[in-house]
Amino acid sequence: MQFIELLKSSAEKNKSIVCMGLDPVLERIPLRGKDAEQTIVEFYSEIINACIAENCLPAAFKPNYAFYAQYGFAGLRALKKVISMCKETSVPVILDAKRTDIGKSCIAYAKEMFDFWQADACTVQAFLGRDSIEPFLEFCKRGKGVYVLTRSSNPGAKEFQNLRNTSGEPLYITLAKKLIIWASNSKGNLGSIVGATSLPELGKILGTFKKSPSIEIPLLIPGVGAQGGSASDTAEVLKSAGYNLTIVRINSSSGLNYAYERFESEDFAGSTVRALKELNREIGFK
Repeated sequence: MQFIELLKSSAEKNKSIVCMGLDPVLERIPLRGKDAEQTIVEFYSEIINACIAENCLPAAFKPNYAFYAQYGFAGLRALKKVISMCKETSVPVILDAKRTDIGKSCIAYAKEMFDFWQADACTVQAFLGRDSIEPFLEFCKRGKGVYVLTRSSNPGAKEFQNLRNTSGEPLYITLAKKLIIWASNSKGNLGSIVGATSLPELGKILGTFKKSPSIEIPLLIPGVGAQGGSASDTAEVLKSAGYNLTIVRINSSSGLNYAYERFESEDFAGSTVRALKELNREIGFK
């Protein structure tokens, strides 16, 4: 199955366009007496099982590579197991690693993401030019998904991404236009990352994509929750633009992983399900 079809089917099946970020922070995981690998695996195993039991799975899982790598080999072994657990649910797995390079290094990174980690999709940066993501585009042709950072959610994004060229066009729009060209030969599997904290920019990017209605570009939208982005406001911008919501994923990581803190509950897995249901209602997909 092509990645874009996996996105559409998971949205319809789970009645959700939420992407659940899986970002382990050992100090916030309420499990004790285990090593890093065991703690992370058990934490997410309980959360995923609770989602299954409540028939409330997200429409994508997004483990962030850095959160696992910070714990060395134990964290990386945990990542491998977490990805395997996620894939057993048939929910698409987006490995957030933002890889980029040139030449043989880029080929090696692409193989790592898809051949070793077995992700359904990954994130990349394209600011080195097309050749820096060419190996990833080849995987798009084989059915894998690739999300290109277009306008990030951090406060400093505007320092470079909003710079204008000689025609007065901001860099993020230039990149969005390039994505349309690259996506024309990517079987619908080339996507764009746009932060929920950048709604004016999101609106302009949506307008750019809508000018090529024959090209579908999946969207990954981080920044909801801890970073200050509003899921309802983001959904409103998407709906106003008439964008196909089944190929959109609105990500929440800390707000779902550690919902038990907000709810003041010892049931961390049940709290995650509760928070996911709240987020689904806020977005209003189904």
